[in-house]
Amino acid sequence: MGYTFLVVDDSALTRSLIKRVIAMVGIPIEKIYEAANGKQALEQLALHRVDLVLADLNMPEMTGIELTRKILSDSALQSTPVVVVSAEPNVSRIAELQKEGIRGYLRKPFTPEALRNIITEVLGAVHV
Repeated sequence: MGYTFLVVDDSALTRSLIKRVIAMVGIPIEKIYEAANGKQALEQLALHRVDLVLADLNMPEMTGIELTRKILSDSALQSTPVVVVSAEPNVSRIAELQKEGIRGYLRKPFTPEALRNIITEVLGAVHV
């Protein structure tokens, strides 16, 4: 059995890269869903249960900040861990989101090991 992920980023190239890296580092995958913005992510979350959301912050239509706040305030979704994967330079914004409940932050560009480590940390011991 593998994990189910939702990768949220307005760049299709970044979504593809994250998906490839997750597979490459040996994390067991059941399914990886994608969304290009927070609005699409909420639509995916209404249809599918996921083990982890990996979300960028700066996206059109609905930002990752808005998405994260909606997830954390929704009783049906708030147990779904969110990790921000972003080039966001504003450390106070990240610290604020961590206080609100995001489970981790990974700065772009990232190494495969860094992505594996944060996923492992958030989801617990990953059996590979």
